[in-house]
Amino acid sequence: MTRIAAFGGPNANQYALEATLADAHARGCERAFCLGDLGGFGAGCDQIWPLLLDEQVECIAGNYDVAIGRGDPDCGCGYADERDNQFAQIIYDYTLANTSDEFAAWMHGLPLEHREQIDGVDVHMVHGSPLAINDFLWESLEDDELRMRTRASGADVLLCTHTGIPWQRRLDGMLVVNVGVIGRPANDGRRETWYAILDVDHGHARAELVRVSYDWRAQAASMRAAGLPEAFVETIETGWWTTCLEVVPPRERSRGRFHIYRESLADLSTPDSVGWADSVELPDEGRPVVALFGTEAFPARLWLYTNFHCNLACEYCVVASSPRARRRSLGLERFRELVDEATGEGFRELYITGGEPFLEPEIVAMLEFASDRLPTVVLTNAMLFTGRRRRELARLAGRDGLVIQTSLDGARASTHEAWRGDGSFDRAMDGIAYARELGLALRVAMTETPENRDEVQELRALLAERGVVGDDFAVRPLVARGFAADESTAIEVDEAVIAPELTVTADGVHWHPIGGDLDSSPDMLVAAGKVPLAQAKQLITERFLSLRQADGTLPAAFRCAV
Repeated sequence: MTRIAAFGGPNANQYALEATLADAHARGCERAFCLGDLGGFGAGCDQIWPLLLDEQVECIAGNYDVAIGRGDPDCGCGYADERDNQFAQIIYDYTLANTSDEFAAWMHGLPLEHREQIDGVDVHMVHGSPLAINDFLWESLEDDELRMRTRASGADVLLCTHTGIPWQRRLDGMLVVNVGVIGRPANDGRRETWYAILDVDHGHARAELVRVSYDWRAQAASMRAAGLPEAFVETIETGWWTTCLEVVPPRERSRGRFHIYRESLADLSTPDSVGWADSVELPDEGRPVVALFGTEAFPARLWLYTNFHCNLACEYCVVASSPRARRRSLGLERFRELVDEATGEGFRELYITGGEPFLEPEIVAMLEFASDRLPTVVLTNAMLFTGRRRRELARLAGRDGLVIQTSLDGARASTHEAWRGDGSFDRAMDGIAYARELGLALRVAMTETPENRDEVQELRALLAERGVVGDDFAVRPLVARGFAADESTAIEVDEAVIAPELTVTADGVHWHPIGGDLDSSPDMLVAAGKVPLAQAKQLITERFLSLRQADGTLPAAFRCAV
């Protein structure tokens, strides 16, 4: 059997190179191959050269080495985004200025690929791909896209790097291994870096991706001493990428801590949004990138559908709730699990909705549990505050952190009942009065319809008489979903034009509460079944980035939190 080590991107990190070569030797590797990008990111440009020579590392050129060897004006990394290129230029200029002429000349003489029969296996080593030195072979490439690269090689084993994230997969009998880079972490929140070991035995090959620990503190100190930007140093110290993010595909980027450049949020404009869900002012921590979750583009607000059956069948209900709706409920146990997960995942508020939540027998216990942990809003038609429910609701009297949000769709009974049914106006007003009597914070929303749009000020005055004033009253638009799907005056919305608000139902995870009904809004299902909130956040982030990639814009917030 023949065992070799292959790694990419020393990236001027002498400490990681030393650790990698020592680890490969300890694991019995007979030869070591470097797949290029000797400089870049780190400060020790010339320091890695003697290590490569002394250890007889067999090297091919990466795009960085070609550029440094020729004295090119940029690294030729293959970035398309202007901000990615700005950061790439910063470190390239440093590397070009701090690489000796002798080392640059040595790089200039490196081959662009290496191909060899090893123990009966055709092994092809490239930097980017067989198509281009700066081509990115991401793990998320579809088979057809990857096959286009593998066919250009035709080897038994294809080894590559360039992306900075290791992976391996077999396709049409070929073993493809992205060996990762050793000069910086793989955007996984760990300071270790990666290389690959390839075992070849009588015509068969298998690969192992290996983590390497090294003196990252020394690397960070050397970078600071050289005056490199803190954004680069932070990656070494935390394992998260803070630069050159736009080149990273949605699937890989969603796994990281940061997802978009901070300045992108300035493009997020919500002039027509309504409600109490104010945008979040992000602290300026000095880094150029932010996590998507917790911004206005993806608020830290969790929606939980307790159920879908309802005592009403409002003709504009976006989730088609009614007494005949398909029965599905979260239940108290699952509800508590989700609330506990929400606190651990950084959610800042909970919105509890349905159906009519007060049809759930344990709704008061749910609201007690939730509002003890996070600010909680429950959406209700306020018509069921009678009998047993009235007595149980009294347990919530004066509770901090709980808001009752209800709906009135007109200042007059006839207007309200045109969409909600006979008798619903007086019962809702009685419910509002009882909630106020209990000392509960109260909000009221009106869904704008052709019948009520002239009654906004009249309704505002009516509610003010009952203590609902100012921003505690809001008007939201009619949406063409659910029962209102064919309503001519309703607005059309989909995931491409509204910012996500993570929503959980008994069916799964959804993009936004207006698409919480699987039957009428299957397009807004993100994942079916019981999904951990950490995974749900990642899936929504991935879909968000994919949608944004389609036209380069951020969707606006449709504030259903009213």
